[in-house]
Amino acid sequence: MQTVNANGAHIPQLGFGTFRMPENDVLSILPKALQAGFTHVDTAQIYENEAAVGEAIQRSGIARENIFLTTKVWVANYARAAFAASVEESLRKLKTDHVDLLLLHWPNDAVPLDVQIAEVNAVRERGLTRHIGISNFNTALMAEAVRLSPAPLATNQVEYHPFLDQTNVYEAAETYGMALTAYFAMADGKVPAAPVLKEIGAAHGKSAAQVALRWLIQQPDVVALTKTVTEARLAENLAIFDFALTPDEMKRIHALARTDGRIVSPDGLAPAWDVAA
Repeated sequence: MQTVNANGAHIPQLGFGTFRMPENDVLSILPKALQAGFTHVDTAQIYENEAAVGEAIQRSGIARENIFLTTKVWVANYARAAFAASVEESLRKLKTDHVDLLLLHWPNDAVPLDVQIAEVNAVRERGLTRHIGISNFNTALMAEAVRLSPAPLATNQVEYHPFLDQTNVYEAAETYGMALTAYFAMADGKVPAAPVLKEIGAAHGKSAAQVALRWLIQQPDVVALTKTVTEARLAENLAIFDFALTPDEMKRIHALARTDGRIVSPDGLAPAWDVAA
């Protein structure tokens, strides 16, 4: 598996995501995903499946040190009184003494950002996580988080797919030496049906989904999360490192971005999103 080096964090470029995945599905598919070749697993406190992720990793027979494990602290746990305890609980559920990457899941101005950054640095200093980062931050919040953090931030995990222009966030991440980790890569089911992606895929003997994933990881310092509960799709999702898109194909895919392309923007959590240039 190819990796992205982001401020010292070597993040496998293709990750297995578990958003909205019930524990039974995690227990069924994640061991197979790890055995198939996935080495990067992404979960979160709010997904309520960390315990299943921990159990699935043990069932897989893959050594913990060969897995890059990410979880995210939920906004309700940002206060000093709750932050470290919530991370300790996550580690118990995950059956490990540390995660490889710990993210602040969403911006939350109910707790000052300097407190959030101080707390995530404190658990890093205790060895509960190897690397730290953020998720769903706009460029202004990214700049402030970088300024406040003694330790470098490894990534900003955001929605990113062919129908959403994330140039501003991507360029900011590059400036700070961070990776951009893309979730919702399939655009909630829109990718497989997109004619341009299907046409490009046909030229390479690949599916539209494979083209979208390749488009993401072919951009320097971009990590893509995938998700499936179907065993047959595991090999398909992994088979994106044996072909390359041409510059013209990359440009055609970038041109699919729309002003209304954003899918994930929950009230009370979403920041003021950057407007595409």
